[in-house]
Amino acid sequence: MRIHRLILAILFLLTCRGAMAAEPTPPNVLFAIADDWGYGHASAYGCPWVKTPAFDRVAREGLLFQQAYTPNAKCAPSRACILTGRNSWQLKEAANHLCYFPTEFKTWGEALTEKGWHVGYTTKGWGPGEAKDETGKPRAMTGQPFNKQKLTPPAQGIGPNDYAANFGDFLASAPAGKPWCFWYGSIEPHRDYEFGSGIKKAGKKLSEIDHVPGYWPDNETVRTDLLDYAYEVEHFDQHLGRMLKALEEKGLLENTLVIVTSDHGMPFPRCKGGAYEASNHVPLAMMWPKGIRAPGRSIDDFVSFIDLAPTILDVAAIPWNETGMAPATGRSLRNIFESTRSGQVDAARDHVLIGMERHDIGRPLDVGYPIRGIITKESLYLQNFEPDRWPACNPETGYLNCDAGATKSLILEARRKAGSDPYWSLCFGKRPREEFYDLQQDRDCIQNLADDPTLTARMEALKNRLFAQLKEEQDPRMDGKGYLFDEYPHSNKIHRGFYERFIKGEKLNTGWVDPTDYEPAPLD
Repeated sequence: MRIHRLILAILFLLTCRGAMAAEPTPPNVLFAIADDWGYGHASAYGCPWVKTPAFDRVAREGLLFQQAYTPNAKCAPSRACILTGRNSWQLKEAANHLCYFPTEFKTWGEALTEKGWHVGYTTKGWGPGEAKDETGKPRAMTGQPFNKQKLTPPAQGIGPNDYAANFGDFLASAPAGKPWCFWYGSIEPHRDYEFGSGIKKAGKKLSEIDHVPGYWPDNETVRTDLLDYAYEVEHFDQHLGRMLKALEEKGLLENTLVIVTSDHGMPFPRCKGGAYEASNHVPLAMMWPKGIRAPGRSIDDFVSFIDLAPTILDVAAIPWNETGMAPATGRSLRNIFESTRSGQVDAARDHVLIGMERHDIGRPLDVGYPIRGIITKESLYLQNFEPDRWPACNPETGYLNCDAGATKSLILEARRKAGSDPYWSLCFGKRPREEFYDLQQDRDCIQNLADDPTLTARMEALKNRLFAQLKEEQDPRMDGKGYLFDEYPHSNKIHRGFYERFIKGEKLNTGWVDPTDYEPAPLD
């Protein structure tokens, strides 16, 4: 009898040991995020004028997402959504650009660090803004910085950080046997650009561009600007390629989840800083050889940045309720990883919500331009809560929510010369309270159909769906408390009261706009 019990005990121990050995090892995570790279501008998406072999590899050996969106098309609020799993209207001050990040919202970078992960980043993590803990100490939102390695930039406007070499330093510092997470945050293709660099340095041709959006004139200046943007996207991709090679050489690629995306659309008028299709639609590809089934799939599910935090913590095998993070609104993409289907995998993923509050300075009383919207495969509905305000900030302060560049200057100059200009109206003019676009026929969102009586029922159904979800998410605007977003102070104190000080003649630094962008007086 005793021998029988001993045998049973040994079998039990062996079974437990086998079960423990079978436990999957959490993957390492390489999160690569470009600054201002719009959807579709990668060769994996069929774009002929942007060459992205590294991004293409991630898509080919993993998943290519066709419908990925940021909830808020500006750097700081977009990245806040990525890091917390919550929409920007659920993040108090962090809905704004240049804000104080609320201490109550922990990030997955901080949660992983607390769980013993080796976490680091290079160049741009969350920001711009200020993030400190309750004691006033700066928070490591995306881990510890790795920025010592430098290079000679190949063109003006490209940063001096050797991103891939800094990733190498991070890998060299990683403790053996400990999982790691690295945030590769480039500053490309953020402006400014060396005009003509895409042609002179990369041999690109104006004729390669297959589509110029209908809200810009199609001419040599705009096409040259686009090719300069493409050149900077390719710089980001080249460093990604070096990182993938380093992982492969070290035998780490097999169990590394690689996520490649951008924080929002390109830094051109009507894109970055807006809430149109081109503003919020972003490239997204993921690979994880050990964890994604049937690689090479193209995914049509609507995915929001709020889904990334739940995904990363899911594959890290860290229950959300053990992180101390505020409840997530997003959902893990693990079911898409484990599927073998292409196209629409999860029928519930048929829309995303988008919006904005205060982005850049340049309006009276430091107010923002509040928007909420909903995007489906067929339609985009937008509610502009303050249509009397200027969407890209006031003309007399230089439309500060749109970065300086050749395309912006061209449109503004045409407006001055002609007195009226359709491109200026689309990019900088005031907007009605409601906008409704048929994305099947009008991807550029040129023709506002909000007043079309044949589409009223369709638009109202989408509006009701949007507002119902916003109420569930406790958006302050649904309770008449949208003023709170305007009352949160700028983290950059020298920007407070900018409009009033500028109008009085105070010399203020606005290096991201051109001196010729200022209009002498408000224009209607």
